[in-house]
Amino acid sequence: MNLQIRSKDVTLTDATKAHIEGAVEAFQKFSLDITTINCVIAAEKKGVNVEFDIHIAHAQPVIINQSDDSLDAAIDLAIDKGSKALRRLHDKVVSHKATSVKDLETLDA
Repeated sequence: MNLQIRSKDVTLTDATKAHIEGAVEAFQKFSLDITTINCVIAAEKKGVNVEFDIHIAHAQPVIINQSDDSLDAAIDLAIDKGSKALRRLHDKVVSHKATSVKDLETLDA
């Protein structure tokens, strides 16, 4: 998995970069084949905008945008939204591959 962190008009500290990297590693728990994550942090007139562009093999990319006055709050909210979106995608993949009750009844017959 590749991770790219870019900032525009914002200075990122090592602690902020480590926070983003740690959260991105937590995305691996969903057992999706994540190939690339692009994180763009940009200053706006009112606060900061954080965008996660998560590319998953054999699926559409997941794009998360979050704006807030505080950099840390925007990052945390974007991470929460990303986790929720990846969990939903994981649940779709798992439930799609599961066998239904009808299939179990026809196998026994």
